[in-house]
Amino acid sequence: MRCLVVGAGFSGAVIARELAEANVHVTLIEKRDHIAGNAYDEVNQETGIRYHKYGPHIFHTNNEKVFVWLSKFTDWINYEHKVKAILDSGETVVIPPNLETIERLGKENVLDILYRPYTKKMWDKSIEELDPSILNRVPFRDDYNELYFPKDKYQMMPKEGYTAIIANILSHPNISVELNTKFEKTMEDKFDHVFNSMPIDEYYNYKFGKLPYRSIKFHHSVVPVPKFQELPTMNFTHDGVYTRVTEWKNYPNHGANRYKTLVTFEEPCDYSENNFERYYPVKDVSGENRKRYEIYKNLENDKVTFIGRCGQYVYIDMHQAISSALKVASDFRRRFGA
Repeated sequence: MRCLVVGAGFSGAVIARELAEANVHVTLIEKRDHIAGNAYDEVNQETGIRYHKYGPHIFHTNNEKVFVWLSKFTDWINYEHKVKAILDSGETVVIPPNLETIERLGKENVLDILYRPYTKKMWDKSIEELDPSILNRVPFRDDYNELYFPKDKYQMMPKEGYTAIIANILSHPNISVELNTKFEKTMEDKFDHVFNSMPIDEYYNYKFGKLPYRSIKFHHSVVPVPKFQELPTMNFTHDGVYTRVTEWKNYPNHGANRYKTLVTFEEPCDYSENNFERYYPVKDVSGENRKRYEIYKNLENDKVTFIGRCGQYVYIDMHQAISSALKVASDFRRRFGA
C-alpha cells in the first residue's frame, strides 16, 4: 500500500511510523521548512540556548502506552512544571491557584485577577462566552502543591528536544519526507489513503463556513542578563497584549549562557492576523463552532482520514495527539490488513 500523510507534527509522524512498520510505503509532506509541527525546537545561534519556536511544550501524561511508545525514540530528563502569575505589584502567585494563592488573593478575587484578563486576551471572549471545559483544565486546588500537573505520573522533557524525537520517529526506510510541500487534492490519486492534518474547513473550501481559531505571535528576544525570571514560564495578569513570557534556559538541558538569556513573549490574536497559523480551536459556550465542524466531519470521504488539532478541530496535548494517532493507525491496519 501507499499512503500520504499531510503534516509532520506528532499526529502525522506517529501514523507514518506505525504504517511504515506494517510495510506500508508512506510519503509525508509538510508545508513548512521543518519537521515536528508546533513542537519544533532549535538552538538559538547567538546564545546557544534551545527554544521552542511555537511556544513551550511540556510532556506529561498518565498514559503508560504513550510513554512507552515514545520512549523508543528518546531519552528523558525528569521535569516537573511550575508556573506563576505576576501581579500588578510585581509579586508572584502559584497557578493553577493552590491554597496559598487563594489565601493571598481571596477566593472571590481569583477569577477576576488570574483568569478574566488572561481569557479575554487569549480568546477575545469573556469567560462566560467560552465552554467551561477550557477553565476546567486549570482547576482550583485544596492543598499547597505548586506543580502544574500534580496528578500526572510521567512528567519530563526529551533529552535532545522534540525535533529530535520526530526525526527519530520518521527515520524508517518506508517513510519519505518532503518539506516545503503544500497539499493539493490531485495528490490523492497517487495513494491508497490520505491522513490529513490540514484544517478540515479549508480542505472543503469553506463550503459550510470558516471554523474560527486563535493564534499566537511569538516574540523571541535575547536579553543581556544571566537570568530573567525565577521559573521557565510566568503569566501576566494585566490587560496588556501579552499573556505570558518564557525563559528557555530555565528548562533542563536547554543550554546555558553566563551573559545572555533568551525569552519569548506571547501575543494572542485571530489566526487571520498571523499568516493564518491556527493554534487553538474556539470552543464557544453555545457549541456552534463544534456543530459546524461536525457537518464537515460527516461528509462522506473514504479516501481521507482527518487527524490532529486542525483536522479534528480539537485542542489536544501532545500525549493525547499521540494516543489518537496510535488508534487511527491501528484501526487502519486492522481495516485493510496492513
